[in-house]
Amino acid sequence: MRTVRQLLEGKGPEVHSIGPDAPVIDAIRLMAEKFIGALLVMDGPKLVGIVSERDYARKVVLQGHSSRETPVRAIMTSPVVGVSPDDSAERCMQLVTDRRIRHLPVLEGESVVGVVSIGDLVKAVIEDQQLELDHLQRYIAG
Repeated sequence: MRTVRQLLEGKGPEVHSIGPDAPVIDAIRLMAEKFIGALLVMDGPKLVGIVSERDYARKVVLQGHSSRETPVRAIMTSPVVGVSPDDSAERCMQLVTDRRIRHLPVLEGESVVGVVSIGDLVKAVIEDQQLELDHLQRYIAG
């Protein structure tokens, strides 16, 4: 099974973030512009939370708050569940399943080095299974 480091090498370390005091509408616009479902919430270099489309739907829309007046810090999830570059994709799959989350920040010490989504993990599992299937078919045919 692959490591998070290998997943990041394949997808790149691009990380999209927003500050905790930014209005929620800015977070939603950035997610829409980047075609992503979550943003890391950074206070300078420090990871302080994560905000997702799900947070927006549940904590702004359903509660009747204003996207323009509500700061990201009011709806972000904190503390954040993160992983290390040396964690396995299998461990990450277990975390997203157990915690019912879709995005895992990747941390080396206190530094954010990437984000792994459930989509990245599913893709890796499918690719690994296809490789194993190919090996088995060659073994049987050989």
